[in-house]
Amino acid sequence: MPLTREAKSEVLGKFQRNAKDTGSPEVQIALLSERINGLSEHFTMHKADHASRRGLLKMVNQRRKLLDYLKSTTPEKYSEVVERLGLRR
Repeated sequence: MPLTREAKSEVLGKFQRNAKDTGSPEVQIALLSERINGLSEHFTMHKADHASRRGLLKMVNQRRKLLDYLKSTTPEKYSEVVERLGLRR
């Protein structure tokens, strides 16, 4: 499920490093988390939607890779992002 323009700009506003930042790991992790949360709600109603479940797993793996990268490069940012998003890492 794609994010609306308003939801995306709200997430960008919270996690951007500067005004034009859209590709930093922090922003990518936050956007993926937002999409993952939306799909989790979708699966409560549509339990047999296995095609979307595959996409969800791909997004979770992508977020995990970005979190691992962020942890190896800047551990301070990693802990801040995990805390702000409420992830279980």
